[in-house]
Amino acid sequence: MLLTQRNSETMLRCQALAEALREVAGELRLVDLADFVTFIHKEQFTNIQDVVNSSIELFFKHGTLTYGAMASFELEWDRPPTVTICLEFNHSSVSILFDLVLQTFDAGVEIRAISFADHFTTPSEETKKIVAAIAAARLSRSYKRLPR
Repeated sequence: MLLTQRNSETMLRCQALAEALREVAGELRLVDLADFVTFIHKEQFTNIQDVVNSSIELFFKHGTLTYGAMASFELEWDRPPTVTICLEFNHSSVSILFDLVLQTFDAGVEIRAISFADHFTTPSEETKKIVAAIAAARLSRSYKRLPR
């Protein structure tokens, strides 16, 4: 029973994070995945950081979501490339290390680790704290990018 509860909470956490990152992933998918593959292959991680940061700044408060300095790609003959970008979320005593997995028409989230500055007694309390922290870290929907 505890294992089922933990799996349920893990799914809720991934869903909350994925929903909050929907627009960020959409922005990142505007970049051709082949460009990301080239950046990774040539170890041009500052280029990835620049692209990721410019996508994040549209939707999250400064410093709450950052590039985790790791990225990888998968190339298979029979399918489009997959690019995985490590990101870090830090806000309101919640830290999450996770991967954003980008594909041509899809994106996903894989949580690597979660830590809390506070102590919680149940996984449900932890999940509520995560959801609240993500919501608090988001910029208001009315935020518009200023022309350059």
